[in-house]
Amino acid sequence: MSNVLSIKGLSKKYGSIIALDHLDLEVEDGQVWGILGPNGSGKTTTLGIILGILHANAGTYSWFEGQYGPDHRKHIGAILETPNFYPYLNALENLKIIQHIKQSYDDPLDDYLDLVKLSHRKKSAFRTYSLGMKQRLAIASTLIGAPEVLIFDEPTNGLDPAGIVDIRNTLLEIASMGKTIIMASHILDEVEKICSHVAILMQGHLLKAGRVGNILTENVFIEVGAPDLNILRKQLETVPGVIRVTEKSGKLELEVTPGTSTAKINEVAFRQGITLTHLQEKANRLEDEFLTLIAQNG
Repeated sequence: MSNVLSIKGLSKKYGSIIALDHLDLEVEDGQVWGILGPNGSGKTTTLGIILGILHANAGTYSWFEGQYGPDHRKHIGAILETPNFYPYLNALENLKIIQHIKQSYDDPLDDYLDLVKLSHRKKSAFRTYSLGMKQRLAIASTLIGAPEVLIFDEPTNGLDPAGIVDIRNTLLEIASMGKTIIMASHILDEVEKICSHVAILMQGHLLKAGRVGNILTENVFIEVGAPDLNILRKQLETVPGVIRVTEKSGKLELEVTPGTSTAKINEVAFRQGITLTHLQEKANRLEDEFLTLIAQNG
């Protein structure tokens, strides 16, 4: 994977208030990053700086390993704050204006509108759109010019449950195209469902960054079940790679080193004549990791 964004020691102050404090972060091609934290944690400040809207007091950032030089912004699509379009123009007309601004005239606008489920309203004035439809049109606008990276600031903010699901599905579909996505959010559930990686900020400080479900530890967790858990436990405690075995809700939870597979656990049980009734790799809940970090840094 190539490096898309490199942030080193990024800091920002507003008077005596530290909005961002020595942030380090590396984003690689094709990753979907969630910048997660409560209001005032530095999420929007981070996005503003890397988009060139705000000036940092210290630190550096670079896009695409410098290959595009000062033209790197042409390879990024972004939405910050509320989408702005001409209220009396329809979706196609608004997107064509953005094409003109970006000097990109070969975009498949109908395909973009189909992607965000607005084809049936492409001739309707923007002022007639619901909040969710406005947000979906804004997402379509970020695709103009075929950018490599898309940046969204709180893309589901203010939406009802149905609108949140629509935006989530759209972002997942865009991610499946291989686009790199960076989104700021304070909603744990949405970050967990959309993002491959997460950076957790609190009061301008980066608490932890890494793969969703593995930000506290790289170890893997596996749930297993059998008619006799005591016998199974004795066998599994001796398996190389098994760090810890605990019983939870009628099953055993194994903490194992990376590379210790469910197939290996099944093989051990089979050799001992144990029939497993349950075998599943279990990802750490982002909520649990987030609350642990907050408690450790509170």
